[in-house]
Amino acid sequence: MENLKGKSAFITGGSRGLGKATAIALAKEGVNVAISGRNEQQLQETTAELLRYGVIALYVVCNVGQETEVQAAVEKVNSEFPEIDILINNAGITAFGSVEEMASTKWEEIIQVNVLGVYYVAKAVIPLMKKRGSGDIINIASTAGLKGSANSSAYSASKSAVIGFSESLMYEMRKENIRVTTLTPSTIATDMTISDLKITDGNPEKVLQPEDFAELIVDILKFNKRALIANASIFSTNP
Repeated sequence: MENLKGKSAFITGGSRGLGKATAIALAKEGVNVAISGRNEQQLQETTAELLRYGVIALYVVCNVGQETEVQAAVEKVNSEFPEIDILINNAGITAFGSVEEMASTKWEEIIQVNVLGVYYVAKAVIPLMKKRGSGDIINIASTAGLKGSANSSAYSASKSAVIGFSESLMYEMRKENIRVTTLTPSTIATDMTISDLKITDGNPEKVLQPEDFAELIVDILKFNKRALIANASIFSTNP
């Protein structure tokens, strides 16, 4: 198993939910963590929590759907961290509505953030990993990208695109000693799924928790460098 202590990670959408849980889990392993998001107050609060684990922690305000903002964010992170060993492409948005009802602007925004955001961040970080000769990229898709459903066309389409992009990137990066993993989690209890979307009550006896997701990521990163987990799904055992 790999020792993660002393490595540096960049997590998009890291101020709350899955990103925050992953940031904390990595900090507990001794990983220095940079997080990005749009809400500066939430970023500040999460960064303060990360610092309690004795690691270097910082944040950058960034909309991953805007390439110039991504480039500036990665440059700032790289100025603090000589190397970015781990990239977790977690930032994403969603909205429900039929194809007829959903505004085109909302459909486009979901694609911009969920698909182009993953592409922009990966493209900015890859040269740093190639220069070092190693790295781990974990792209967060969804089971919604494996199977569509009514009123989720934009989100399902975006996550399907992430799966395809991530698999292609995995084949490109293997020869560079950079591991690319695609995760397709089912519903997890977060502020977004409980309060915003109201698709789960978050019951910890039945619904996956962010800590479960974070534990999976830590385990994947600890795999011996000769091993690559190309993709993984996580479901609750008692839906």
